This record gives sequence, structure tokens and C-alpha cells, in this order.
Amino acid sequence: MGSFLSSLLGSSGSPSEDSPSSSESSRVLTFHSAPRWQLHFNSVKETPKLMVIDFSASWCVPCKFMEPVLNEMAAKFTEVEFVKLDVDELPDVAQEFGVQAMPTFVLVKQGKEVDRVVGAQKNELEKKVEKNRC
Repeated sequence: MGSFLSSLLGSSGSPSEDSPSSSESSRVLTFHSAPRWQLHFNSVKETPKLMVIDFSASWCVPCKFMEPVLNEMAAKFTEVEFVKLDVDELPDVAQEFGVQAMPTFVLVKQGKEVDRVVGAQKNELEKKVEKNRC
């Protein structure tokens, strides 16, 4: 059934430009296409699970600083979903969320923003994840 589902979603099992991906050591999902992101976001709206969306860019130095921090939080807060979106790849999504600086972390529950952290503020992000995870 997995291969049937993969064929429907257009995934061959390996990360591609059009499917969500995450490395073996990370629980952070990365989306490279707006349709895939929208499909995932719509499915998560139905659950009470907290989602932390990291809006970053490949050229952003503070974003690179926060990457291992996000991976650590994803390992620590296993009940929270962590997603990384590149603002250059998905500018419409960044605009939809009103992102004006990188990194911006938007905390979402059931499709609605519950909190936000702008900048590489590790402690602030961890506090807000802790507060909103339940």
C-alpha cells in the first residue's frame, strides 16, 4: 500500500523537489513545493498538534545558526511537528504568513497562528514551544 500511496503522491520514496523530506537524523520536515506544503498544512489543521514553521533562507547566517537548535527541539518535543520552509522557494507561503525577516518561527495549532518568534532567539522559541505544545 505504501508504494501505491507513493505513486499517487508522486514520491519514489526518496526526497525530491516536489515532496516533503527530512534527513535520517532530523525530525524536521522540509517542503520544496507550495502544493505539497498546502496538502500537508490542510491535513494538520484537523489535529490539535502544535506545528512550528521555520521560515528561513539558504543565505541567512542566523538561520544556519538555528538549524541545529531546531533539530534538537524536534528530538526533544516529539509531540510537536517541526517544518522548515525556504522563503526563496516558497515566497507565496512566506507572504501568506506575513514573514518579513529571517528566521521567523510561526507556531500554529489547527491552522491558526498561536505564537511567533522573529530572529535567532533560541530560548524564546523553546519557551513558546513548551507553552503551546499541549
